[in-house]
Amino acid sequence: MLVLTAGRGDFRAYPLEAATGVLERFPEELRPEIYALSSRIRRVDDDDRRPYVAIGYNTESRYEAERRPEDPGEARWNYACRLLDGFEMLGNCPEDPADGALYAEEVRRLGLWFDGDDDAAELDAARELLGLRFAGVRVRPARDPHAGGRIGKALGRPLPVVVFDMYCMYCSGWEIEATQAANPP
Repeated sequence: MLVLTAGRGDFRAYPLEAATGVLERFPEELRPEIYALSSRIRRVDDDDRRPYVAIGYNTESRYEAERRPEDPGEARWNYACRLLDGFEMLGNCPEDPADGALYAEEVRRLGLWFDGDDDAAELDAARELLGLRFAGVRVRPARDPHAGGRIGKALGRPLPVVVFDMYCMYCSGWEIEATQAANPP
């Protein structure tokens, strides 16, 4: 993982380096069985100021366990059938203090940070902007490893990246666009 000195770094460069480190730490024995990577966006305590992404994968074994004859594609691509827990998290979360500091600094610089004293309409607008800002920046760590060959180097072959946010209230259809943007045509 990228180590930052004195809490300084680049909000846009850090996620790519950190995501590459996560890929390199995937269990060696599972790598041949991994068929897709995942970039799952969540928030600590549902606080839009505390977003993170869990970088994970799904395996052929998990697919076989979830597959139903009436709709085998559902188990392969629906996030509800994927492995979801136990993956490293990057973002404004306790598990990644370096990125948390970079994120908070970036959104304060952009004037998007809020302390909760604003009226409801302003808070909703701020939450939406924060969510969209984080999601937009975090698609890049999914896309750039393809271009730089980092996924292939870390896992032995290129794999698709599925981007999703199970609790995104303001991004209907965004996951499809984000997944398309994160992968080569």
